[in-house]
Amino acid sequence: MRENCKATKKNFPPGPRTLPIIGNLHILNLKRPYQTLLELSQKYGSIYSIQMGPRKVVVLSGYDTVKDALVTCGDQFRERPQVPIFERLFEGKEQGITFSHGETWKTMRRFSLTTLRNFGMGKRTIEDKIIEECQHLIQNFRSQKGKPFEIKTVMNASVANVIVSVLLGKRFDYQDTQFLRLLNLIGENVKLIGGPGITLFNMFPVLGCLLQSHKTVLRNVKELFSFIRMTFLHHRHKLDKNDPRSLIDVFLVRQQEEKSQSTDYFSDDNLVALVSNLFVAGTETTATTLRWGILLMMRYPEVQKKICDEIARVVGTSQPQIAHRTQMPYTDAVIHEIQRFANILPAGLPHATTKDITFKNYFIPKGTEITILLTSVLQDHTQWEKPDAFNPGHFLNSNGKFIKKDAFIPFSLGRRMCAGEALAKMELFLFFTSLLQKFTFRPPPGVSHLDLDLTPDIGFTTRPMPHKICALPRV
Repeated sequence: MRENCKATKKNFPPGPRTLPIIGNLHILNLKRPYQTLLELSQKYGSIYSIQMGPRKVVVLSGYDTVKDALVTCGDQFRERPQVPIFERLFEGKEQGITFSHGETWKTMRRFSLTTLRNFGMGKRTIEDKIIEECQHLIQNFRSQKGKPFEIKTVMNASVANVIVSVLLGKRFDYQDTQFLRLLNLIGENVKLIGGPGITLFNMFPVLGCLLQSHKTVLRNVKELFSFIRMTFLHHRHKLDKNDPRSLIDVFLVRQQEEKSQSTDYFSDDNLVALVSNLFVAGTETTATTLRWGILLMMRYPEVQKKICDEIARVVGTSQPQIAHRTQMPYTDAVIHEIQRFANILPAGLPHATTKDITFKNYFIPKGTEITILLTSVLQDHTQWEKPDAFNPGHFLNSNGKFIKKDAFIPFSLGRRMCAGEALAKMELFLFFTSLLQKFTFRPPPGVSHLDLDLTPDIGFTTRPMPHKICALPRV
């Protein structure tokens, strides 16, 4: 076994002094916990512990330590902990892909990756669907006639339609009331799960009956699950096993094929959980990144102009395609820098150890919850020239060519890294270039670009604060 993850008992990682019952609650920024964790890493180093109520959590920060944990010692850190809010949502059952464990996780991840690939993820077929959705979004932006408008809802709807086309085999109109309701449920839950109420619930589940946010999250998930269940019942009624047209259809075919198996990986409950996992993951992070992208283009008009010039030079008036990306190093660098700067999942998704291990001379018992502080990697001063600033030059060499950076890990690393990375990268490039080819983005009249607020909102993901934009058609 590797030296830095051998299984000999040593001391537990150090951390701030705790108080009885509440642990380190008194020093935690409940609205933005990752900020507290980042500050503590500067004091205690790249590996330390923090007491979240009754449970100890080990925090890993900085590129070198995170890479060692997720890549070098990937098998030892690949598990998920039992997070109270997600345990409650899935009634303690092994379901879906995001927070499942062991064989359930392996089976669902393998099924998801294979099915997504078969439906064109990373290929021309999904590119065509993204481009089609770009056209619907451009038409919506044009209908605003250059007047100020808020883009969160329509951006979420447009990005969601791409993954929905794979999951359900259809797309929704942006005005579809049921679709908008689902997006609102997801949006509200993403905000609440990252807020103070659910943070407290995860520390002290006994408080659930007193916390309104906990009740709202459960109610929203129940409605979302009900929609998914009705949808796959409809698919089951019309299922042609020789012509599956969506991930739900493929799952239902596997369900029929494995009826005689003793395992229950392809149960109805698992289908509901898997579809909800992919729906949320395939919508929230990409749509949020694109919203940050437009906000940053308004804040830095000189960057916006250079992108538009590159698009005009390379693409002209044709539809931007993935094949253009290698010819557009500046645009590619800007998209990567938007992801780095936006820092969508600052604390990542929690991990847990699969066995007792000694990591970097610290003993970590089996089942310990691990926070991978992605923000510490995306802002690592040893990896980035100006980690706290928006600087596309991070991804360009002296000749203006695009360069890859090992510390660019917005999708995480290792066994649990984002299953939809390939799809997200395609979406970001095609949506971003298609919009900037057609529009110049500016703040509303009377608002200076220097006054735009880049402070992230509260939530499980770091979204921009509510704001309006003006999309001025390019002649």
